[in-house]
Amino acid sequence: MRIATITNIAYIATVLLTLSSGVSLFMASNAERTERDAVQQSRVFDALTQELEKEAFSLTELARQAAIHPQGDDIQAWKTTLAEDKRKEKHLASLQDVGASTEELMLLQRALTVLDTLEEEQGTAIASIEAGQREAAISLLFSREYEAQLGQVESHFEHFRSLLDQRTDAAVAEATQLSQRLRTLSEVMVGLTALLFLFVLGFIIRHRILRPVITLSDVVNRLATQDYAVQTPTLAHVDEIGDMAQAISIFRENGLARQRLEQERDADWETRKLLARMTRRLQGCDSWGDIIMATTVFAPNIIPGAGGRLYILDEQANTMRCVARWLLSPSDQESFPPDQCWALKRGHLHSPLRDAVDMPCTHVPAEAAHLAICVPLIAQNKIIGLLSFLNHDTGRELPYIYIELMGETLALALANQKLRDSLTKKAAFDALTGMRNRTDFEETLQMALAQAKATQSVLSCMMLDIDHFKKLNDTWGHEAGDKVLTEVAALVTASLKGNGTAFRYGGEEFLIILPDVDEAQAVALAEEILHNVAGHRVLYDARQIGPVSISIGLAVWPHHARADNLVRAADLALYHAKENGRGQIRVARKAG
Repeated sequence: MRIATITNIAYIATVLLTLSSGVSLFMASNAERTERDAVQQSRVFDALTQELEKEAFSLTELARQAAIHPQGDDIQAWKTTLAEDKRKEKHLASLQDVGASTEELMLLQRALTVLDTLEEEQGTAIASIEAGQREAAISLLFSREYEAQLGQVESHFEHFRSLLDQRTDAAVAEATQLSQRLRTLSEVMVGLTALLFLFVLGFIIRHRILRPVITLSDVVNRLATQDYAVQTPTLAHVDEIGDMAQAISIFRENGLARQRLEQERDADWETRKLLARMTRRLQGCDSWGDIIMATTVFAPNIIPGAGGRLYILDEQANTMRCVARWLLSPSDQESFPPDQCWALKRGHLHSPLRDAVDMPCTHVPAEAAHLAICVPLIAQNKIIGLLSFLNHDTGRELPYIYIELMGETLALALANQKLRDSLTKKAAFDALTGMRNRTDFEETLQMALAQAKATQSVLSCMMLDIDHFKKLNDTWGHEAGDKVLTEVAALVTASLKGNGTAFRYGGEEFLIILPDVDEAQAVALAEEILHNVAGHRVLYDARQIGPVSISIGLAVWPHHARADNLVRAADLALYHAKENGRGQIRVARKAG
């Protein structure tokens, strides 16, 4: 209940009690007035009856004197007194006493009747006196009947006054008692009014205002410091304080919403900064390993709580190969054909969870297929890879826009790396044989020499040349010559078994650098290569080209040459091998 309603009710109750108290006082006053009226009326009746009683005796005395000593003055005095007595009788008869009993009225009526009878007898006596019949008048005025009637008048008036006094006393007592009760009732009502006022005032101030206001003041102070964790009190009062509590609760909810939005904005800003930092780091990556590491470092923080995988397209096998994973354990689907992913088919982000009803990707296990989010990595309309996430928290929607931005950034980085590798391969590898070319040779040789010096090991260098290659080109054509170069290069590379680096040095010449391989090991490898090439049949247009043979020159640092003329020493040894009949191995002379 509202405070205003309580105060209104209290006000109405106070007014009613006050009015009741006033009515009680008014009724008490009326009771007192009734008491005064009763006393006044009693006095009037007492005075009139006493006067009539006295005048009855006075008229009797005047009539008797006139009868004994006839004088005109006495008769005239009797007539004057009689007229006054008649007026008083008439006045007494005209007075009304509503509270008079039947007995009182009968006594008064009898007294007036007897009084009228006496006055008539007195009139008869006066008439007899005037007629000269004094004896008759005296006999009448001094008779027992007359005395009895005179006594009746006195008796009736006294009895009437006695009853009137009793009734007046009772009325006065009743009015006094009623007045006392009404005054007591008025005082009680005034006391109740004061108690009600004090109770309402104390209740409102202490329970409905002071306590809630203190509690709300503490809540407001904490909310002012942006402590939105504070719990607002639940006030069941439907009043102004309850409205204030509800307003504070709404303010707290708005503050919580604003705080949540600020946190989301801050988290969004942090995600943007992480994505920008990832983009800058990817721009600085110069290898596939760096790109993969950057992905595994930044992706779990940009999309927290979601496991993911990075796939790269293996164009030769037409397979998506998993190269990185985070927050996920290894599974059987580490590689799959591109046609098993709807994102790769459509060229757009695919998420059955976001679209509620959609086709699941078959490369994801069936129990988690509806949780998968796949983003194709496409650059220049070509598929490069795939970014896949699993959202295990179905109550939280992942930021798809950041997933797509991450996919675009990764696609660009992978495309740049692929282009860089392609350019590097074209610059460092021979397009025909697949061997490293002379452009990459100088750097590789210097690194191998520096390592050999640092480890105090040896470094072997082998020069190879296909014998009579010009004649072979002239006889079989350049396409056949290219085929010979390709197959000889494959034989040389296969013979190394990863223990050295082979280069196409120029034309039909090849060069091999063998770190930490001494002269004996190098000679054995040269003999193996020489034997493999000699025993290999090269077919062109279903015809055998050949025979094909090679000459080999070998030099070992630091035994046969200095660091700056190791290749020259091997080349000189090759020259001696060709001069001495080709198809053989020559080792450079030891440095003097």
